[in-house]
Amino acid sequence: MAVILIIDDELGIRQALTAILEDEKYRVFSAQDAAAGIKILEDQKTDIVFLDVLLPGMGGLEALEQIHANWPGIEIVMISGHANIDMAVRAVKGGAFDFLEKPLSLDRVLTVCRNALALRKLREENRKLKKSASLTHKDIVGTSFAINGIRDLVRQAALTDARILITGENGTGKEVVARAVHSGSSRCERPFVGLNCAAIPDTLLESELFGHEKGAFTDAVSSRKGRFEIAGGGTLFLDEIGDMSLSAQAKVLRVIQEQKIERVGGEKTIETDVRIIAASNKDLEKASAQGKFRQDLYFRLNVIPIHIPPLRERKEDITLLLYHFLKEQGIENLRLEDDAAEMLYSHDWPGNVRELKNLAERIAVMHTGDSINGRDMTGLLCMGTGGGASLGDANAKSDPPVSVKSLMEQNYNDAKESFEKCYLEFQFSRNNGIISRTAEAIGIYPSNLHAKLKKHGIAPHVTKEEQ
Repeated sequence: MAVILIIDDELGIRQALTAILEDEKYRVFSAQDAAAGIKILEDQKTDIVFLDVLLPGMGGLEALEQIHANWPGIEIVMISGHANIDMAVRAVKGGAFDFLEKPLSLDRVLTVCRNALALRKLREENRKLKKSASLTHKDIVGTSFAINGIRDLVRQAALTDARILITGENGTGKEVVARAVHSGSSRCERPFVGLNCAAIPDTLLESELFGHEKGAFTDAVSSRKGRFEIAGGGTLFLDEIGDMSLSAQAKVLRVIQEQKIERVGGEKTIETDVRIIAASNKDLEKASAQGKFRQDLYFRLNVIPIHIPPLRERKEDITLLLYHFLKEQGIENLRLEDDAAEMLYSHDWPGNVRELKNLAERIAVMHTGDSINGRDMTGLLCMGTGGGASLGDANAKSDPPVSVKSLMEQNYNDAKESFEKCYLEFQFSRNNGIISRTAEAIGIYPSNLHAKLKKHGIAPHVTKEEQ
């Protein structure tokens, strides 16, 4: 949910804008002067600021300069009832996204909000792309023996053009390692091009890899370059290469040997210069011994092997990774209490680092406060299970209830309500649906619990002692 701050000394303007924006499901804060507004920005992550030009104390243009300097990612919309061209030009030069004149138009306000949020999203995506493109061995997070060894391997491998085979379970971060090798190599100024071999049907894989000429097949309405050409001079990352068909493997092997390709339907031979980094969640050595993967291709790819162990085998990295992902979400001062950390260490992490990153995003959306305890973590982990027991299933006390599937797409208030219901159902399942026992377990009064149950339509068991 987008967060908007209104800074205006007119109460009527603040109330009108708040009503309009809250109707559109934005979360809105307001302040009557710049000092109060800046205080809110210090405590609350904000997406857009509506800032009046004429304010008591610090003026709007001065506040614009300070906000833009300290929070460059926030989009600022200046508003004024005494606007002129010179003032608008100064505001835009000072970093304002737009300038609105009073009286404010409802349609104009909402249009500006949508455009500002769209621009903010594009900038964030661009920032993430640039960051991922410039990863180095130093960006591989962790202090475990395995991760320290991987960092050393990445640093050494980046100095060569040798082919690399990265193995590990899904979600362990194979692409992060591949990008780190590319960024540290002499090819870093050239493209890093990825292809998930498991996601492309076998009939289209050859075209994706080598490109095609116009008319090569029914849908080939124009010529198209393949990934080998697009990655020219750079790195081609072949993810999940273990899912590539034997016929496609033979063609890749030929390219490795000859450093030449031909587009599908073409006759021209095109020279190619790419470094290949392959990755797989399968044991390719075993697969090649069973005839399911070409042994000659396996040996060609496995010049420098890098194995990434699952997260459950390097649990000393979990909290470091969580804080790293929280920082990416703009959260830097959240404290993890001992019982919450213990829950992270005891969790099995079937989704590996990707699952942990999802948890960090969930915390950024759902959690308020400056610390997380074990009770908080129980509910947050519960949301990511994707299934479990329903209320009253006494045989599944250790399993969480059915998760809220679209939680991350809901607005803040709806998501909070969904989480509360999910959390209560989970706790009742663990405590046989008994109010007194559940209230004691989660630390609230039974009377408060009754009210919450009624609100969510949950009907727990009631013992004789509770009647």
